[in-house]
Amino acid sequence: MASQIPTQIPDQKRIGMVSLGCPKALVDSERILTKLRADGYAMSADYEGADVVLVNTCGFLDSAKEESLSAIGEAIAENGRVIVTGCMGNEAELIRAKFPEVLAVTGAHQYEAVVEAVHQAAPPTQGPFIDLVPQTDVKLTPRHYSYLKISEGCNHACSFCIIPSLRGKLASRRIDAVLREAEKLVAAGTRELLVISQDTSAYGVDVRHEERTWKDHPVRTHMTDLARELGGLRSADGTRPWVRLHYVYPYPHVDAVIPLMAEGLITPYLDIPFQHAAPSVLKAMKRPANEAKVLERLKAWREICPDIAIRSSFVVGFPGETEADFQYLLDWLDEAQLDRVGAFRFEPVEGASANDLPGAVPEEVKEERFARIMAKTEAISAAKLQAKVGRLLPVIIDEVGEPDEDGDRGATGRSQADAPEIDGAVFLRDAPEGLQPGDIVQVRVEDADAHDLFGVIEGR
Repeated sequence: MASQIPTQIPDQKRIGMVSLGCPKALVDSERILTKLRADGYAMSADYEGADVVLVNTCGFLDSAKEESLSAIGEAIAENGRVIVTGCMGNEAELIRAKFPEVLAVTGAHQYEAVVEAVHQAAPPTQGPFIDLVPQTDVKLTPRHYSYLKISEGCNHACSFCIIPSLRGKLASRRIDAVLREAEKLVAAGTRELLVISQDTSAYGVDVRHEERTWKDHPVRTHMTDLARELGGLRSADGTRPWVRLHYVYPYPHVDAVIPLMAEGLITPYLDIPFQHAAPSVLKAMKRPANEAKVLERLKAWREICPDIAIRSSFVVGFPGETEADFQYLLDWLDEAQLDRVGAFRFEPVEGASANDLPGAVPEEVKEERFARIMAKTEAISAAKLQAKVGRLLPVIIDEVGEPDEDGDRGATGRSQADAPEIDGAVFLRDAPEGLQPGDIVQVRVEDADAHDLFGVIEGR
């Protein structure tokens, strides 16, 4: 009887990933890596162990482009076999002129093109059927929170933005597919869903809010239906995940979401990109939903849901912004009393129509206005956080420290007013043994500063 020669299974090809830019780009990176892992690739945590390195770029601002080019250069220097994708992939000629050795360049959310480029650069040596147990999707965030992207692109024509040229017009995902993904994430251990898109409040406009069937009942492709259904999800132990809405324009139908927050179905938090408040600047920005009654609506929302947290971002030094315009913004912030605020100095973006506007603001004036708006919003934040001292708040745990020499253990988490990476934190003392990331605990707030809270788990 002839002896059988055992089949030699070759080592898996390994992929490295550098992901830059916004959470939407991070979701793109997760999808690319998930497909590659299904094709038999393994992931590499460093340059040295990778057969090819993917750099998912950001091309929104010139500073972001510089960061992307720097990351490409580092990947080439450390590994040499680099594929570029993402928003800056639209500028392939610029990338190839600076780095002619890159293996391929693809644009934003061109998943199939990226995967094909990887197959050509490093052909897979193992198929998807090597493992007896199917692998789960690749996540680049901690297990307990996940980004849920509901659409691509944007229909707006803001004068400072080139997103539509990078990512195209609004293209909403099917609502049943979104809900299926959310259900799967929660079943896998996600305790917080972060809903993202370029304009969450416009979800479904492109498909005329078509209806789909979900759990034997019709649901519209609409933000309010989506929020209501996400609020009905439960984990295996019956707990409701936090659902956080990002990039919501203040359209009238957003009012219908606030009662869902008051009922506890979704997290009382809205990320609204106001960008400015002065009417003349908003007009020059070509911003949508420029309503004079925004302050009245904020007041009405707080009457319905007193714990609602509003975060936003603002641009200072936009072309034509006068001192009177900037003071209008500061006065508006005094009235709006937003919980979390980020500010950015205006930066020209190649291809944006704002670059041609008259009245460029000198850099030193931008810096001075930036310092003033940050001082204003920091004072508002400090007062609002100080008002929480003594209160009992739900907090989701992100990290648990090691015991010190006295055996004391600290932990870091976030309240419902804090999104990961962009807002503040809650720092805990005397964390109990067994506390894990993703646990949601009741915390007694003992102190506060301008950005963060400090406390202890109730009963400790």
